[in-house]
Amino acid sequence: MSDEYVYDEATGEWVAGGAATAETADNGAVVVRDSVGNVLADGDQVTLIKDLTVKGAGQTLKRGTVIKSIRLTGDAQEIDCRYEGIKGLVLRAEFVRKR
Repeated sequence: MSDEYVYDEATGEWVAGGAATAETADNGAVVVRDSVGNVLADGDQVTLIKDLTVKGAGQTLKRGTVIKSIRLTGDAQEIDCRYEGIKGLVLRAEFVRKR
C-alpha cells in the first residue's frame, strides 16, 4: 500500500496518488481551464495575467499580452500557441485568462 497522496484542486480533497485523474469531458477530451476557471477551447484568444520570461528566446512576454488562436495539447495545464518571433510557444493555463 502506497503512502503517497495528491491534493486534487477540483474537489479540494487529498486522494491516493494512483487515484488522481485529470478532469475529462463527456467525449473523453481533457478539459483545460484558465486561471479563473473558464473552459478553454481550440481557437480561443487569451490574455497573459503575469509577465513571463520565455526560455531560449531571450524575450519577456508582458502582462496583458493577447495570444490569438490557441491549441489544446491534451494536457490539462498546457496550451500551444504562436507569438511573433517565438516558435513552439507552450504556456501553462494557470498564467492566462480567456478573452
